Amino acid sequence: MSIQQENIAKLVERRAAAKLGGGQKRIDAQHQKGKMTARERLSLLLDEGSFEEFDMFVQHRCTNFGMEKQHFDGDGVVTGMGTIGGRLVYVAAQDFTVSGGSLSKTMSEKICKVLDLASRNGAPFICLNDSGGARIQEGVDSLAGYGEIFERNILASGVVPQISGIFGPCAGGAVYSPALTDFTVMVKNTSYMFLTGPAVVKSVLGEEVSQEELGGASVHASKSGVAHFAAENEEDGIRTIKASLIYSPEQYGGGSKGTYKRPGKPSG
Repeated sequence: MSIQQENIAKLVERRAAAKLGGGQKRIDAQHQKGKMTARERLSLLLDEGSFEEFDMFVQHRCTNFGMEKQHFDGDGVVTGMGTIGGRLVYVAAQDFTVSGGSLSKTMSEKICKVLDLASRNGAPFICLNDSGGARIQEGVDSLAGYGEIFERNILASGVVPQISGIFGPCAGGAVYSPALTDFTVMVKNTSYMFLTGPAVVKSVLGEEVSQEELGGASVHASKSGVAHFAAENEEDGIRTIKASLIYSPEQYGGGSKGTYKRPGKPSG
């Protein structure tokens, strides 16, 4: 076997490993909860064969708390572009099998990249959320990553459609971005949005509350108004996301708030 063939074989092997995310055991655990993986969700969302993945081999750069000993290609989010009914969209799907879908600095960079591309090219941005919040080992770097995402959500508002699908727990910083987008879809009984969980509420306020009562689809779709749609299951949620594209025009050139400008770039 030539060196070129060896390199190709290594690339194929690494791609296969990257597609497993946190590994088969964690994938099985995800399925046991009645949840799909990030890649399974994207395969249902996008037209067959249309997905072009970005940054498959990106890894975190954290060296604190032993994190330098644990790396997964993709770093907990699958990003790229594809089509829905032949229409270009940019997507990000958080992978709960990798560090609970927690947000690292590199994960935020991947999400910001597709948000930038969606805004530049006038295409919808869809994010499938399944995250425990900030990656605590990265501290302020993770929080800074959230800030970068929020800024892009705001600048893209009125420029391109932004759609969030909540397909698992979203806690802490993970809930702010979905709340800033145009449409938010939640799945009954398996998705939650709250700033802090029931255990902290009990510790601080002495009140006992379930995850569903605190931030389930029934609460956000009927009381808070954070969620626009409450789906019966993940398949129904993905169908709802596809249907929501009907309510947005085919082309975008900047709304009443002006043309999108990438953060950090001078105008003119």
